[in-house]
Amino acid sequence: MAELIAQNLAPIMFAALVIFLLLGYPVAFSLAANGLLFFFIAVELAPLAPQTITLSWPLLQALPDRVYGTMSNEVLLAIPFFTFMGLILERSGMAEDLLDTIGQLFGPVRGGLAYAVIFVGALLAATTGVVAASVISMGLISLPIMLRYGYDRRLASGVIAASGTLAQIIPPSLVLIVMADQLGRSVGDMYEGAFLPGLILSGLYASYVLLISVINPKAAPGLPLEAIGFREPNGGRGVWQLGILVLFSGLVGYYVLSQTNTKAGADFVILTICIATVVALICAFMNRMLGAKRVVISAVLTAVLLGLYVYLHQHGDGARALAMEMVAAGAIYALVVGIVERFTGFRLMSRMAEQVTFVMVPPLLLIFLVLGTIFIGLATPTEGGAMGALGSLILAAIKRRLDNNPNRFNLTLVRQATEATAKLSAFVLFILIGARVFSLTFYGVNGHIWVEHLLTSLPGGQAGFLVFVNILVFLLAFFLDFFELAFIIIPLLGPAAEKLGIDLIWFGVMLGVNMQTSFMHPPFGFSLFFLRSVAPKVPYIDRVTGKKMEPITTGQIYWGAIPFVVIQLIMVAIVVIFPQIVMHYKGTGAKVDPAAVQKKLDELLVPGLPGGGSLPDLNFNEPPKIQ
Repeated sequence: MAELIAQNLAPIMFAALVIFLLLGYPVAFSLAANGLLFFFIAVELAPLAPQTITLSWPLLQALPDRVYGTMSNEVLLAIPFFTFMGLILERSGMAEDLLDTIGQLFGPVRGGLAYAVIFVGALLAATTGVVAASVISMGLISLPIMLRYGYDRRLASGVIAASGTLAQIIPPSLVLIVMADQLGRSVGDMYEGAFLPGLILSGLYASYVLLISVINPKAAPGLPLEAIGFREPNGGRGVWQLGILVLFSGLVGYYVLSQTNTKAGADFVILTICIATVVALICAFMNRMLGAKRVVISAVLTAVLLGLYVYLHQHGDGARALAMEMVAAGAIYALVVGIVERFTGFRLMSRMAEQVTFVMVPPLLLIFLVLGTIFIGLATPTEGGAMGALGSLILAAIKRRLDNNPNRFNLTLVRQATEATAKLSAFVLFILIGARVFSLTFYGVNGHIWVEHLLTSLPGGQAGFLVFVNILVFLLAFFLDFFELAFIIIPLLGPAAEKLGIDLIWFGVMLGVNMQTSFMHPPFGFSLFFLRSVAPKVPYIDRVTGKKMEPITTGQIYWGAIPFVVIQLIMVAIVVIFPQIVMHYKGTGAKVDPAAVQKKLDELLVPGLPGGGSLPDLNFNEPPKIQ
């Protein structure tokens, strides 16, 4: 009997972990306790199965090194940086400003408020990276407005809960950092691979809202005209002026970047958007600051800036020349706006265009600046996160100054954000330390080989493996949070996927999309719990209309989530069927020419080597052989 247990200690250990978790013990302590318990058992049973169990008492001394290695992991240091960045921006009122402005922009359209929630959810996802912050913010701000104007309660709750989960897949996501660390891949590549799937998923959410608004217009009505603000003196909304500004800024961004060596791909898109947001902000700022004499001042500015651009370009100072080019574009736009308004009376810079620019551009600029530096390799994710954290403090301080509102940024806000960041970081670190203790024993009893053989022997090869893994992760997501899945399941699936020839970046993005469902599963989804905590539970009087509003039931929240779980599963299928939307990351990395490297190495005269000092031929496609 003891020999049978020794031969099958890996599956017994895994089953024991499942039992610990089902009994409700904390994940971190379940992992660590299970690992230590079975370490003692394995050492005692090692003589009965010497080929299966490779553990001994001295190996326990490696445990402190594994724990220290986890704590000194620089990649994971990006988690507190990005968390702090998001919390500062969210607590400084950015979410409220975005929802109010974008809600006004899309308001008259059927389902306009739902589109605004999805759009802002994607922006918050790219800044906070934390599902709880996104869902609670939008639940507090948007839900009462959607209920006020007659939105279906299931649609409203489903849109808010699902938009909050975009923080799991849109870079810079905490989930992708952990996924890259567990799969042993670059965080930058993981971000680049997840960029398009995140945008496509947002588009699928918006498509569902469009479908509902067509089939059942009463479920997603547009805002009444009296609720629309930021109007022009003639009563117009000024949306077409915003379109002109976006088009002009985008063209300038494309033109500026096309003069560089940046290749087409996610890098090019991110940097183009980054430049376009800077140009839009300069245009809006000049239009507001120059006032009545904008024609004369902007004409002088344009001439001076273009002169500086030509001078810098001729003297080879490309970076400053590009900066002058962007500022000159803003001056030219202000000049054209002034001329058109003076001679025709048309306003090319409406109040709506200015409001959207001043509210949206600062967080967008910070997001794309951080992502751009990571994508082009100028900064590591940890350095990008540190830059984002500092940038969020600067933006919050500027917002406080412009609005003259101390609540936008103060010491209390910073302390609360720091405490929340410390709690989340400690949560992640404790689970990871527990996982390290568990893996020390699990690998010592050849558990990784057992799992690898189990998965690679599935019928159907790669297809069978992917179907099984997606079903497994979907079912486990009913009971386990993402971090628990990432630290327990992913390290077991990664080696099997790599042995089957599956790209691990693509595999990680696919699982990241699948794991989003862990936040949306009725009745266990955390996103649903977050929304339930802020949704009205009892009848209340609306503060604007004075009408009595009915509460949202838990059943309505659950039914509202189901269509979005289906959409997330459709997105998993899209990633599987069209892997190019993830694999484009491979086309942007630095290319190494083995022949060129070999030639350079052959030019080195190294004493003591055969062949007259030249190095032996190197094969970059095969691992080195140790003789």
